Order: sequence, then C-alpha cells, then structure tokens
Amino acid sequence: MSNTNKSLLVHGYEVVIGFETHTQLATQSKIFSRAPTAFGAEPNTQACAVDLALPGTLPVMNKAAVELAIRLGLALGSHIAEQSVFARKNYFYPDLPKGYQISQFEIPVVQGGEVSFFLGDEKKTVRLVRAHLEEDAGKSLHEDFIGQSGIDLNRAGTPLLEIVTEPDMRSSAEAVAYAKELHKIVTWIGICDGNMQEGSFRCDANVSVRKPGAELGTRREIKNLNSFKFMQQAIDYEIRWQIEEIEDGRAIQQATVLFDPGTGETRAMRTKEDAADYRYFPDPDLPPLVIGRDWVEQVRAGMPELPRAMAERLVRDYGLPEYDATTLTQSPAMAAYFEAAAKACGQAKLVSNWIMGEVSRRLNADEGDMAGVPVSAAQLAALIARIADGTISNNAAKQVFDALWTGDGSDVDAVIEAKGLKQMNDTGALEKIVDEVMATNADNVAQFRAGKEKAFNALVGQVMKASKGKANPQQVNDVLRQKLR
Repeated sequence: MSNTNKSLLVHGYEVVIGFETHTQLATQSKIFSRAPTAFGAEPNTQACAVDLALPGTLPVMNKAAVELAIRLGLALGSHIAEQSVFARKNYFYPDLPKGYQISQFEIPVVQGGEVSFFLGDEKKTVRLVRAHLEEDAGKSLHEDFIGQSGIDLNRAGTPLLEIVTEPDMRSSAEAVAYAKELHKIVTWIGICDGNMQEGSFRCDANVSVRKPGAELGTRREIKNLNSFKFMQQAIDYEIRWQIEEIEDGRAIQQATVLFDPGTGETRAMRTKEDAADYRYFPDPDLPPLVIGRDWVEQVRAGMPELPRAMAERLVRDYGLPEYDATTLTQSPAMAAYFEAAAKACGQAKLVSNWIMGEVSRRLNADEGDMAGVPVSAAQLAALIARIADGTISNNAAKQVFDALWTGDGSDVDAVIEAKGLKQMNDTGALEKIVDEVMATNADNVAQFRAGKEKAFNALVGQVMKASKGKANPQQVNDVLRQKLR
C-alpha cells in the first residue's frame, strides 16, 4: 500500500475505506446519443429514442467523453488503454429502460494511477484501480406523487466516469480529504463541473473494519454521498455501527446502505450484488474503443498545469512551504490570485499568509469564492508592500483590508492616509514616549532589570498604547531594550 503511516485504531479496530466516485462528464450531449445533458429541464424532455431503448436504435460513442477520460488518466498518472471494451451490466430498475446499463468491466479505459493529498501536514496517497466510462440511469421521483413514483429519463445516457480506488483510506477524515482532492482535480482539468447538489460528483464509500493484521472485513457500501459534511458523518456512523455489531457477536452482512442526514444514521437498502449478479457480457452493438497514442499526446498538449505540479513550482519558485503551496492550489482562481499578488509585491510568504488567513476567512463568512473576491490581487500586493516597508502595522493593515473589502476605498495609500494609520517612524518622537513610559512605570522597569521578561512585554504594551498603536513594534522593542541596559 502507498500509505506507509500507522493506521488509526477505533476501539481497537482498523478502519478500511475504498471509494467509487461517479463523475458526470462535461459534454454537451449524452454518451451514446445526441440528446442534451443540461441540468434542470422538465422531466423527459431530454431523452431521445436511444436513451429510451426503443427497438431499432443503436448507441454511437461520444468522442468528447473519451477525450475527457483521457484527460483524467493523464492527470492521475494512469495507464490509458489502447483498446477497451464496453459491456452490458444487467439489472432491473424502473428508471433503467434497457434493463441493462452500458459500462466497462474487464478492460476499462483508464487503469491504475493515484491521488496524493495532505491530511494536515501529512502527505497521503490513495491508489486507483480504474476509471471506466458508463452511462447514467434515469431518476425515480417519489416526492411529487402520492402513493406513486414518477420516472424522469432526462439523466439516462448521461456520460459518467466511475473512478474506483483501492481500499487505502483508514479514517473518515482521510476519505473526505481524498474526495476533496479528486473533486479539485476533475474541476481543475475541466472534465466535470463538480456540482454535488446536482449529482455531478457522487461518491460511494465502501466501509469495513477489522482487527489489526486480520483479513479484510465485510464491507458495506454507502451510496450517493453528495456533500463532504454528510460523507464524514455517514462514514463515522457506519464505523461505529459495524464495531458495535461485531462486539455484540453479530456478523456484518454485505449490503448497500443509504445515509439519512436527518437522523445521522445509515440504513440498509439492499444486499450488495457481486459482479456475477450483473451477468456482464460485451455489448454487441459497440465495437472495442481504440485510442491511438497520437490522440493521447494531442490531449496531453492541451492539458493545464496540474495542481500538484503547480504546488511544486510554487515551492521551488517562491520558496513557499509545501503546505502553503498545496492550499493555494485549491482552485485555478486562487493560484492565479496568489501569483499575481506575489509578483507585484515580491513578498510571496506574506501574500500566502493573507490569502490563507484573512481572504479565506472572509470568503467563508460570505459563502463566496475566489472568482468574486472584492479585493484585487493588485490591491492586496499594494497593502502587503506597505506592511513590508514599515508604513503600517499588521493591525492597521487589517483595517485597510476591511475598507477595501467593503468598498469603503479602493486605493491603499489613500485609505491609510484617510484613517491616519501610518506607523510612527520618527525615532526621536518614539524615544520621548519610551522615556515617559519608563518614568511612569518604574516598577516594571525594576522587575525587568531583576530578570522578569513579562515586565518588558508590559512596557511594550504601554508604549504602543501611548503611541495610539502607531509605533513600529520592532522599533519599540529595539529602543526599549537599548534604554533598559
């Protein structure tokens, strides 16, 4: 296994988690038909004869869907199969008009690869088994009908890439961190819009527990986790439930379960099918999918700089810690904002601190994103330049930033002037304040000279107060220590 760190134990049990993620591909039409894929249309207005499996219809492969699969394979260091095969996955469900789903089984288009991410400051790697192309099913509607269900086939035939991991994750926190990293990658490379509420990025978590060193336990699959918050809650509940079952002497039965956010519990939906239950066989209507190396190289040439590669470059070119670089590459917009500000002021670490701190805090409070940051990269750079050259303190900078964020000013120097936030850099004036503070705080002076460092901090505080916060803290320290010798 790629993860070499010791596993966390929960009540003496090791948690084992694998993921299957259904990523809806950002194509204009469906995987085997020309019907549109736009979200939110009236039920059954975007399903054509092919999607409805009417007699005499034949599927035709969507080239754009294949190209997006190639992009993922390149992004994750996977092998892209020169030839892969489509199969029929047979099962009955009302929203599956064919009675089977066209998928890939024995030979998927994307094979292997890995996803690396940070959990805190610890690097983790999850290996991938495969990513295969398939069509989505329709959707059953239960809420709009009393005692009945409706069927909406708009989603039938929408192209999916199902991304399957090895069981490499050992906690719910690690599983969520993996899902967030994968979400970042698929949106970064433009193969999926990542909208979890609309079902564009749906995760299934296979969860089992075992005593350390024992064989893998029986897994239960939590289906359709469509938020990172619910993902963590569902996995944590499932872990506790399985451990309690085993401790009470009951065996875990393989099953598909659903998470109810209202109760915070998982409940069994059906016993879990194995591959044999689906009676897979090659689809006779679709020839093998052949991908030439020249096509792969053509796609590679059009790929953006990947988040991991960009993070390594930020470490190399800007001297950032790896943690900062990983955080700043959460989205192309955040990375571009950082680079623009860092190049403008030459203070990369300060820019990083402000983006990860003040900018992110305010965006979270406003439920906004980097694309709509009201403070431009140029404004942030100008603000940081004024901190670096000693014009303003960090506390004053936050006041300036607040004015820029709320639109109460747009020019950094003008805001500093209007609010009277310039630091006192006149050594003579500062020495006079220090002398006055020492004269009126003789006890603290005596305590410091007796070896009590806390007394020095008290004197610094008094000087800052006397200067109305405008004194340069470093200058205050230097002048005080000189006079206290």
